[in-house]
Amino acid sequence: MQATGSAASSWGLENHGLVNSGPVHWNPDVPALYEHGLRRGEGVLARGGGFVTETGEYTGRSPRDKFIVDEPSSSGDIWWGPVNNRISEAHFETARARMTAYLQKRELFVQDVFAGADPDYRLPVRVVTEQAWHSLFARNMFIPPTDRQRADFRPEFTVLHAPNLHSVPEIDGTRSEVGVLLNFAKRLILVTGSHYTGEIKKTIFSVLNYILPGKGVLSMHCSSNVGPNGDTAIFFGLSGTGKTTLSADPTRTLIGDDEHGWSDNGVFNFEGGCYAKTIALSAEAEPEIHAACFRFGTLLENVVIDPVTREPDFDDGSLTENTRASYPLHFLGNVEESGMGGHPANIVMLTADAFGVLPPISRLSPEQAMYHFLSGYTARLAGTERGLGSEPEATFSTCFGAPFLPRHPTVYARLLGEKIARHGATCWLVNTGWSGGAFGVGERMKIAHTRAMVRAAIEGKLASVGVAPDPNFGVLVPENVPDVPNEVLSPRNAWSDKGGYDTTARGLAQRFEANFEQFENAVDDKVKAAAIRAAA
Repeated sequence: MQATGSAASSWGLENHGLVNSGPVHWNPDVPALYEHGLRRGEGVLARGGGFVTETGEYTGRSPRDKFIVDEPSSSGDIWWGPVNNRISEAHFETARARMTAYLQKRELFVQDVFAGADPDYRLPVRVVTEQAWHSLFARNMFIPPTDRQRADFRPEFTVLHAPNLHSVPEIDGTRSEVGVLLNFAKRLILVTGSHYTGEIKKTIFSVLNYILPGKGVLSMHCSSNVGPNGDTAIFFGLSGTGKTTLSADPTRTLIGDDEHGWSDNGVFNFEGGCYAKTIALSAEAEPEIHAACFRFGTLLENVVIDPVTREPDFDDGSLTENTRASYPLHFLGNVEESGMGGHPANIVMLTADAFGVLPPISRLSPEQAMYHFLSGYTARLAGTERGLGSEPEATFSTCFGAPFLPRHPTVYARLLGEKIARHGATCWLVNTGWSGGAFGVGERMKIAHTRAMVRAAIEGKLASVGVAPDPNFGVLVPENVPDVPNEVLSPRNAWSDKGGYDTTARGLAQRFEANFEQFENAVDDKVKAAAIRAAA
């Protein structure tokens, strides 16, 4: 095989079963990847320098096509079920043989990178792709080694990525042409049939979610920032809750926007880049992310551009609503270069309650924090997704990241509880959703009010403020918050139809209660006592 690039590792591709390949490009930098991508017709340039690509049919993850190999070393630790589908060792080996045969004589791109900013816990990862733009994504999203580290780089996990190869269910044991196969014993991931780059990012997140808890490290789907006094805050939240927006505070330094670990050393980012949603992106609402989209090195995925001016149109969702930009963290201005912070002083759990009944901010006891962490509640809006009816739909994604959890959710919840107890973090539940009525009647919480509430909480301005328990959900609601009208703090008072509020709140409490039944036998009595119970 013909190797190019000055940063080839001594640990060659033959160690992954890849032989007789075409040209192999080792750790190419951004300009070289642009040249290869343009030469191969993989994308075009946008105004400002972004590399624009389309993922085709698959514009998001394919959770039903993700499988974990059922093998002796890991099987007993896996949370088998709808999230983690089983595949046999024999089927994995068949898929692997088909992939290594497919990759013979093909041009390949290799990126040797780290996942995890903390040197004590970082994971050396090799990403081998058949297309330059997926290699650009890996280079943007993970942490690059030094040239000296690359020379002797030996990956502890490898991703073989062949999106133009389709899985065959009858042969590979998959469900469709897409296959995302994780083998913890072989430390190998196979991705076929999908060009969506998020599959690379989230499979490595799943790997860290398996490995790190065994080392006493809580892996988290959250953003994180640090204040001028060194106080770290973390923000849990599902898509659409404001996790990225609220952690990007000009008065604080961003550690990371999506995936972190909490070890005995403190908090650390898993990534070296951002994978930001860009639909309806504007310079006014998100100036730093918008500016990053006009930088050389940014990958614009499924973003429509004007064919003449090459101007990106972030309001055009004709390819998908899930348009994305991938760029290195240093494209943002106020970023913690080490990717590390201290133990969190504040933990903020975000929800976008489209029923309009949760308080906009409330304090949680440690047991309530574990309960809401296990619940992972938000609401999807009517009309925004195929199959949704005219009413909001409650969504519970345990640990705020169910699709990425190989282990049972209580493993992560116990670690959270232990770390809260050891380090004394204050916990908050923040509703960025609706007020004054459900979606369609009420209004979305003003972002200025939400920012003021979060800022007051993490700056300690609510420590001496009186609180009152919410009658439906038991959380402690502050009596006042600086720069926020008092009438905003009580959701029932914001509704003109008090009876309608009571009925809707009772309905949401019932949904919480029904969802938590799956965890009742796995938590202690204190967490059970903190659980939401619907009034009779």
